Amino acid sequence: MKQARLLMLLSACLITLAAAAQNDWGWDWKDSSKVPVKRAPQYTEFLNNQFPYPPKPRNQIEIGAGVGYVAIYGDVSQRPGFGGTISVRKAIDHFWSVRASYNGFMAYGQDWKLRVPNVVTPAPGPWAAYGPGGYLPNFRNQTHMGSVDMIYSINPASYYRGNPKFNIYILAGYGIVASDVDVDARQGNAQTGTTYAAGYAGINFFSKKSDIKKAARSVQDGQYETNAPVANNGRDPITRLNRNWLVRHAMTFGGGIAYKLSNKINVGLEQKFVNAFNDDMDGLYEGNANDIVALSTVRINYNFGSPDKAVEPLWWINPNNYLYNELNNPRHMKQPKILLPDGDNDGVTDQFDLEPNTPAGAAVDAHGRAKDTDGDGVPDYKDKEILTQLSCFPVDKDGVGKCPEPACCKEIKDMMANWKPTSGGGVSGSGGGMDGAITECAIGDLPSIVFKKGAQLSREAQSALAAAAAKIKANPSCKVKLIGYGTSSKNAQQLSWERVNAVKKYLIEQQGISETRIIFSYGQDGDANTVDIQATTEEGPMNLPAPHPNLKGRG
Repeated sequence: MKQARLLMLLSACLITLAAAAQNDWGWDWKDSSKVPVKRAPQYTEFLNNQFPYPPKPRNQIEIGAGVGYVAIYGDVSQRPGFGGTISVRKAIDHFWSVRASYNGFMAYGQDWKLRVPNVVTPAPGPWAAYGPGGYLPNFRNQTHMGSVDMIYSINPASYYRGNPKFNIYILAGYGIVASDVDVDARQGNAQTGTTYAAGYAGINFFSKKSDIKKAARSVQDGQYETNAPVANNGRDPITRLNRNWLVRHAMTFGGGIAYKLSNKINVGLEQKFVNAFNDDMDGLYEGNANDIVALSTVRINYNFGSPDKAVEPLWWINPNNYLYNELNNPRHMKQPKILLPDGDNDGVTDQFDLEPNTPAGAAVDAHGRAKDTDGDGVPDYKDKEILTQLSCFPVDKDGVGKCPEPACCKEIKDMMANWKPTSGGGVSGSGGGMDGAITECAIGDLPSIVFKKGAQLSREAQSALAAAAAKIKANPSCKVKLIGYGTSSKNAQQLSWERVNAVKKYLIEQQGISETRIIFSYGQDGDANTVDIQATTEEGPMNLPAPHPNLKGRG
């Protein structure tokens, strides 16, 4: 029908012009300001994990209004009518809501089929004077209706999106209607006017329906001066007001769709039907079926209430929001303790353990490797001397080092080994006391090698080492001790070893100094950027293993 298509087009235009609805979660369960006082105990239990469900938040009330097309489907062919509605709707939960509404409308009808009275179907009161020539029924229905409808929203919940932008619903309820149904049966008033029998006699009833209806209306004066009859068929109204208004019970049913423009406003289309349980709504009782009123309306609705105290009406909020929000970003769930595999039970999980088979009870570092406190290459759980001095390196398989004798003791041993008895009762040697004197080293001062970064020798360092090598070669009875510094960390110890080793390699490979004349020492207290070269006659290790080879090159 043209009017219905017009309403649909208007609604489509409103939807096209609408801004995209805001798609947030609708309610943060931590916001206690939206929890009503009567649900505070449940909220407390929920927060303390004593109850699994959050309370229903306080939500806004929707007030609405609409206008549209009205038609009555019964015994008389209907003409376009119009009506309006106002309503108040409140959510019970996310799916069910209740709405109280008022509808007022005016409907019309003009039939094209000539009714000819006979013994079986005599003409009702307003049409009785037409005689055997027949009559064309018509009517005007003015109705006021109050109703309470239960509304079920079909689409609030979804597993694949947030809050809905559309609300699709069906409704059913109870109403009371007060209708004044009149007919245009006479020219003038009901008492003195004449019927339209002569005018109807000139209508060609074999023409099109629309032409017949048009011809009938051209005869009528449009006054609707006569009350329509009410059949005494056991379906009498509740009462009659002022001899015109018939009050009846009614059942309502229908459905609709609304589109969300914002968190406050939505527009929609609704089709509502009213069954007043009688056949008198169109002014003609023929006993076939109850007359049905159809209300097609375009609606605009507003959510009433402060957003600081109440959320949107619940049918605009997806009830799965809380579940999916918790899965995505848990803030309430009690998370079980995560247990990851740790094959050697050293406290470092297998995925991060660089030494996954350490013995039970062995102390490990943050990467699961057995600790080696003194860096001698023997882990602490095997080391019988956990803190071996660097001067006592290298160590045996048990981690026990061999510390060199002090220089004074060695000199005494050498002197005792060189004693020879003399005829004068003493010992031979220079000065008459000993045969041979303590060997001394006369190289003098040797340079300190300074490193700027890492263990690379600069040109200045290489020049200083070349000068030192000349002195060392000139004193073949002397040895040199290379002393590196750095005790603050494992990185520092490894870097100290690398720098001493760089000096040693340069003296051996570039200057031809024998490895047997070089004593290796690192990790002492002092300037970590310096390697000192000292002339000595004492003994010491020529080689020491790198303390932390895994840290090589990190200085």
